[in-house]
Amino acid sequence: MSIKLFVAVKAFINYNGRILILKESSKYKDGTNVGRYDVVGGRVKPGQRFDESLIREIEEETGLIVKIGNPFYVGEWRPIVRGEQWQIVGTFFECLSDSSDVKLSNDHEDFKWIDPKDYNKYLIIENLVPAFKNYLDKLSN
Repeated sequence: MSIKLFVAVKAFINYNGRILILKESSKYKDGTNVGRYDVVGGRVKPGQRFDESLIREIEEETGLIVKIGNPFYVGEWRPIVRGEQWQIVGTFFECLSDSSDVKLSNDHEDFKWIDPKDYNKYLIIENLVPAFKNYLDKLSN
């Protein structure tokens, strides 16, 4: 089986100290985590700058306008999507929002603004656990 490699960007959108998580909908055609929470993000399109990709994903998924901060974590996950093995290398960024007014895309069915220390109280996708731990370490330093 050949492996498809993707580069992804992910956003820990911070509004007044809370982080936005989105619940994946069954309508999402590339979905592998229906009913679980994730943070905003997606694949970088070939030829597109990573920051442009992140802004595009944030606007598509939430309607929010944010300021992109520094990257704080790089992770890798390997889902099987539509029978294909994918390898995704994702860089996580803290982003700041002046608004909590989320307009969800059809790929998601719910959202929550959570205290990052409470991430384990939610049904989040597995690859977010080390990202949240790293984010909390960054906050405590």
